[in-house]
Amino acid sequence: MVGRKILVIEDKWCKGCGICAAFCPKQVLEIKKEKVRLKDPEGCIRCGQCELRCPDYAIYLVNVEE
Repeated sequence: MVGRKILVIEDKWCKGCGICAAFCPKQVLEIKKEKVRLKDPEGCIRCGQCELRCPDYAIYLVNVEE
């Protein structure tokens, strides 16, 4: 089976700093009501730039099996 990655956002850990959104190469993240949101799920390329830069580990990629 081939796995794929999904983006997970932990709202309770997000402080709304915007670092993840600033580094997103496809600009699919936004800050709404002081929390990060995925505004364009289809546009996300799952590159991991958001995960690498989040100081609170509030956004990350996980592997799932299809």
